Amino acid sequence: MNSPRYSLGILSDTHSWVHPWLLQDFAGMDAILHAGDIGDLAVLDVLAEVAPVIAVRGNIEGQIRELPLTKVVVFGGKRIGLLHIAGHPDRPNRDAVALIREHHLDVLVVGHSHIPAVGRVHGALWLNPGAAGNHGFHTERQALRLHIAGGELSLERLHLGPRGAKVVERAVV
Repeated sequence: MNSPRYSLGILSDTHSWVHPWLLQDFAGMDAILHAGDIGDLAVLDVLAEVAPVIAVRGNIEGQIRELPLTKVVVFGGKRIGLLHIAGHPDRPNRDAVALIREHHLDVLVVGHSHIPAVGRVHGALWLNPGAAGNHGFHTERQALRLHIAGGELSLERLHLGPRGAKVVERAVV
């Protein structure tokens, strides 16, 4: 018997802008997980056209106060938490550690720093996809795809081009 497979799009720090490549990259995902600094609810609406969206609010969400600060979901038996401001895997903040421990997380998806990071914190896989938007100090826009199959996790990094650069059509390889 084959175990179910799940594919999740992971992003953060869109700051009111959706890179058009993400609509292709996340099409047909089981869910899109947004770790905050969405900027505008229209971002979630656009993403929801290609897959269900689960999101937490970040520190710039003026009009998006109805979103939770944390969220825990389960896909393929893996407990996945979302939190915007969490520190770094080498220096997690109290909120990140508490969320991991309280919910026995397998994965924690975070944002805020605009710097991609993958690590382990108290047994949980720590994923910061970097920033997918155009605003901030990051040099490259990035996102992730997380695949869960047979209890195993695999990760793909999506490179979306330099921050602020004009979006061009993606070359077919």
